[in-house]
Amino acid sequence: MAEEIATLAGGCFWCTEAVYQNLKGVKAVESGYIGGAQPDPTYEQVCSGATGHAEAIRITYDPAVIGYGDLLDIFFATHDPTTLNRQGNDIGTQYRSAIFPHSPEQAEEARAGIDRAQADWANPIVTAIEPDASWYPAEDYHQKYWERVGDRNPYCMAVIPPKLAKLRKGFAERIEG
Repeated sequence: MAEEIATLAGGCFWCTEAVYQNLKGVKAVESGYIGGAQPDPTYEQVCSGATGHAEAIRITYDPAVIGYGDLLDIFFATHDPTTLNRQGNDIGTQYRSAIFPHSPEQAEEARAGIDRAQADWANPIVTAIEPDASWYPAEDYHQKYWERVGDRNPYCMAVIPPKLAKLRKGFAERIEG
């Protein structure tokens, strides 16, 4: 089985990670930081906005089961790609909407994904397609956050269930049993 990688930034990584955890064909989801200047940043440094990194997720998936275009369609349906450097109350470049393609083919699919998604949004999509860059996994306590402790976090309880409802409504056939 071949595996590929997709790297997406759609605001808080706890929220985007939760969306992709239980999709058919997704083998792993890792929260981390990408697109900044400082090597090996910490969560506190990224949250300051000074490093230039985005909170992002790295998805390992089987393209025979779920395609990159499908991952992008889910991405655009489960976050607001029309707000610059913001998702809800999370404000700053670390919360930007961005795609980090790993190949020219992924870059082409990213542009097509933006075009497909624009029909669903009244405002222009501002999601950036940024060059692949060094990936820094987030600290262990951020990994699988929703699965482990999200239901005890009021922020997560306010933000993640509506994202999961959108996922179930639009992509039920993609969710694991």
